[in-house]
Formats: sequence, structure tokens, C-alpha cells
Amino acid sequence: MRCRGKGQDTPSKKRDESAFEQARIEIENLKQAAKLGEIEVAYLDEAGFSCIHPNRNAWTPKGQQHLIPAIRGQRVNVLAALMSSGYLEDCMFYGSMTGARLVSFIKEVAEKYEKPITFILDNASFHTSQVVKEAKEEFEKLGVTLKFLPTYSPELNRIEKLWHTIKHHWMDVKHRTTKILEAELSGILEKFGSVYKFEFYG
Repeated sequence: MRCRGKGQDTPSKKRDESAFEQARIEIENLKQAAKLGEIEVAYLDEAGFSCIHPNRNAWTPKGQQHLIPAIRGQRVNVLAALMSSGYLEDCMFYGSMTGARLVSFIKEVAEKYEKPITFILDNASFHTSQVVKEAKEEFEKLGVTLKFLPTYSPELNRIEKLWHTIKHHWMDVKHRTTKILEAELSGILEKFGSVYKFEFYG
């Protein structure tokens, strides 16, 4: 018997379906504008990577336990934007994510592109911080628009799929030191689009 308790609802059961559908339609319109070459759409998010590999299914001989040594090390964070033109803009860092770091990253990305950019991102506290709000005028001058997703709508942000693919398909299941973790991540990010390919249809 499988039981579902409080706090175990799926995101789709918690979200406002009307707001979700409206955001989905708006993103589809943005994607069409990008296809026409009018704008860039940037799916932005950050993810943390640990020396202890995330759990996933594995085959193990009967009677044995599947084990990976849990060697702790410093967590490596990546802030990235998956661009509609196929590029991945990224910044690897240690420590906490902040609004100031986000503002700096968005400005750096915007300066590389001639077209206006709409960044799609969730409502994490550092995405909606005062520092980000105060950068609105600077963003407008750079042709930057921030499109915030409704809560519990991770499937509307394409980069969420990228994080999953990196962690569960492109990285081997093994223990790592912080140095090895950083080197592997750097290799994947640098070779994105050539060795490591990731495509969406529609």
C-alpha cells in the first residue's frame, strides 16, 4: 500500500493552474518571437553540485548493497542561462547565491547579444530581491526583461531538464573530491553543444 501524507503533493497539485496556463501561453509566444529572430529567450536558473553523487537506480548483485563512498567536500554552484539560440551562458561559483550575483550575470550575458533578451526564472528570494528590483532601469537599457514563473512550475523552465541531464546522465556515479567535481563540471559546460548535446523540439 502506498500512502501520501502532508507535504508530499506534486508541484502540479499545489500550483495555480490558471496562472500556469497563462505563463505557458506567454512563453510559447516568446519562443515564436525567438524563432523569428526578434528576441533571445534565456531560461535561467542555478543548481548545486555535491561531491556525493545524487541517488538514482542501479543494478546490484542479490544480497549486496549498492554503495558509493560519501566523501564530503565543498559544494560547487552553477548559475546559467540556456539561450534560445542554442548557447549556454554559465558562471561557476562557491558560496551562496545572491541578488547582486544575479544582476552581474544578467548584465554580462545581455552585453554579448544584440537582440533584446527575456530571462525566464522562478521566484526564488534572490531573484526578486531589492538589488534585482533596483537594477530594472539598467536592465531596460540593455534590452532585458525578466519573466517570473508562477510558483510550482519547474517544467516551464527548460534549464531544469538540463540540470537533471547533467546530474543523472552526463556525470558518472562515483565519489569525487571538490577539485575533481569542479573539473568535470567545467568540462561539461565548456563542451555543451558539441560533445554534450541537448535539444528541444517545439
